[in-house]
Amino acid sequence: MKKILFLDRVSQTIQEEKVYGESFLQFFYGEGRLSRWFSPWLLPILACHPLASRLYGHMQKSRWSRKKIEPFIHTFSVDTSEFLEPVSHFASFNDFFTRRLKPASRPVAAGGDVAVLPADGRYLVYPDISKSDGFLVKGRSFCLRELLQSSSLYEAYKDGTLVLARLCPTDYHRFHFPVHCIPSVARPMKGDLYSVNPIALRKRIEILAQNKRQLTLLQTKNFGRVLFIEVGATFVGSIHQTFVPGESYAKGDEKGYFSFGGSTLLLFFEQGRIQLDQDLIEASASRLEVKGLMGQSLGRSLTP
Repeated sequence: MKKILFLDRVSQTIQEEKVYGESFLQFFYGEGRLSRWFSPWLLPILACHPLASRLYGHMQKSRWSRKKIEPFIHTFSVDTSEFLEPVSHFASFNDFFTRRLKPASRPVAAGGDVAVLPADGRYLVYPDISKSDGFLVKGRSFCLRELLQSSSLYEAYKDGTLVLARLCPTDYHRFHFPVHCIPSVARPMKGDLYSVNPIALRKRIEILAQNKRQLTLLQTKNFGRVLFIEVGATFVGSIHQTFVPGESYAKGDEKGYFSFGGSTLLLFFEQGRIQLDQDLIEASASRLEVKGLMGQSLGRSLTP
């Protein structure tokens, strides 16, 4: 399997990702003989019928699942000092997965003209979508029209800026507002539940436009209309919104969370609204994901 490398924004070192459920991903999305034989008919059953994800999600909420917490923390070196509640507080693995963090562990970059990363995750950015030669894989892009399912939204963002955040199962899985805003109602869009791990996306980038997702428009003073999209994935069909539509929110305020599994966030900015941070641009130009933390700087407003 091709290694998944990323740039850690804090340490400024390139690291190799430890993949949770690697054997599962390799079987369904790999190039091995068994994968070629069985994946074409098994994968659609798993991804297109939500029962499997519901059953697995139910297992992660059971009391016996709490036995997985300590081994998971050890294997993936999860920093428990950031937790708002002690590990003993979690009654199930999903409780641990949807944990809250101490506010001080994720300081939010100051400034009304500064947008911040909405979640812990691996980031790729595209300053001008119309000039991108592919997302993650050169020459391969998902269909923006299919993703948005709206002619007006397509016209608004086809020449804009895209921020793609991939959340691993090992990450903190609550997501936050990247800017001061007033959010609309989150619009759910039906879809499948394929994996969004790079192992899967390198094979089928169009997954991002096919999976179950929710769209929220953020009305802002300094960044125009920002489109915030949560994308579900295998074993993470549940996207939970915790905000109240029409209320005013500060950047860094919680918007919602995912239940167990990997997942993805997409942020769209209208053309000429944001200048992304240079380190994100440079890494993304080389298709190297940047591991960032919620609250770190994303970029500055270009609005006068």
